[in-house]
Amino acid sequence: MDIPFYVKQFKQAAAMLDEKRFAAKQINIATGIYQQEAVFLKLYKKSWASTLQDPLTAESRIFFSVWVTDGAIQQQQLLYNIHALKLRKLQGYTIESRKFADTFRNSFKPFETAWPNVSVQFGPLTLMQGSVKTGQDNFQDKIIQLSNNFLTIAHLIDDALIKFKKQTSFV
Repeated sequence: MDIPFYVKQFKQAAAMLDEKRFAAKQINIATGIYQQEAVFLKLYKKSWASTLQDPLTAESRIFFSVWVTDGAIQQQQLLYNIHALKLRKLQGYTIESRKFADTFRNSFKPFETAWPNVSVQFGPLTLMQGSVKTGQDNFQDKIIQLSNNFLTIAHLIDDALIKFKKQTSFV
């Protein structure tokens, strides 16, 4: 895989996203390389990660990702998913990962038809995952479409988190 080429593609797609729309929902945008095997764009909120840790690498975090690998490129696919990592360690919440995944997936059902080739048949770390067909001519457009589509469901993560918020007791 020509990593510099795909990094450039992802950065250009990220630059074409409407920053104001994402900022209004407190969603941050990042691009990068994962283990020299994949190039990605991630969408995340700081509130979806352990405090005092970088939300891109925090031990406990939730994020949406669009990425490519050699295999995906060969199959002309762009991959996407939502990961929820080590939520039991997320400060301010009492979360059992499987219950959180079930809560999210139940609320996601009405939105599934808007996500090509999506599946929720994974363990609790992958809330949903799918792929879209793409070619060099519409690669960035697909990244932008998936990212904008995520804006329509980001609230489902917040809604699910609220259900697991620790109750503060006043003495």
